[in-house]
Amino acid sequence: MLLFMPRSIRIFVLMSSLLCLLTLVSCGKEKRVTRVDPGVATDLSGRWNDTDSKLVAEAMMKEMVNRPWLEKFTSGNGREPVVIVGTILNKSHEHIDVVTFVSDIERELTNSQKVVFVASKSERAEIREERKEQSVYSREDTQKRPGQELGADFMMKGTIATILDESSGTKAVYYQVDLDLINLENNVKSWYGQKKIKKVIERKRTLF
Repeated sequence: MLLFMPRSIRIFVLMSSLLCLLTLVSCGKEKRVTRVDPGVATDLSGRWNDTDSKLVAEAMMKEMVNRPWLEKFTSGNGREPVVIVGTILNKSHEHIDVVTFVSDIERELTNSQKVVFVASKSERAEIREERKEQSVYSREDTQKRPGQELGADFMMKGTIATILDESSGTKAVYYQVDLDLINLENNVKSWYGQKKIKKVIERKRTLF
């Protein structure tokens, strides 16, 4: 029927049809966002996520503060140990936000009330700068003196590693988190913790 229409009308009809088609395609790709409770576990890709970080930190810190090293130190020194979190390396094949995992560890350490947790190296630099400025700009009776920091007794270090196995659309990812608590005075490893997670991701094939 288009062949018998004037050229200008044919162009108008074709452009209108193309516009309708583009509208349908864009509607089919419309993004939908749903707000969920942050406490709800979501595992969309099968990769390391916020739930893994939270659960691993909770489990490992609970184990750490219930091991003999803590009672031994407390009874021998008459006080709670001072702990600092050092470097935790990501040796996995994924991009893992180690900062979030360290924050989860620090939260669990602080909330346990069984150890004294002190600021990290990067945080201390900012705090020291603030004290330096106080010595110049703050009222004398409110200035915080240098040399009063609490030295750590132990430093926690660790790694996050993975082993990947994949075949015929099915992938298995094995995560291993290792943490060491090292005595800063004598380099003795006072506690060693390990947590393992294994995920199997299956991709369904769609037949047309």
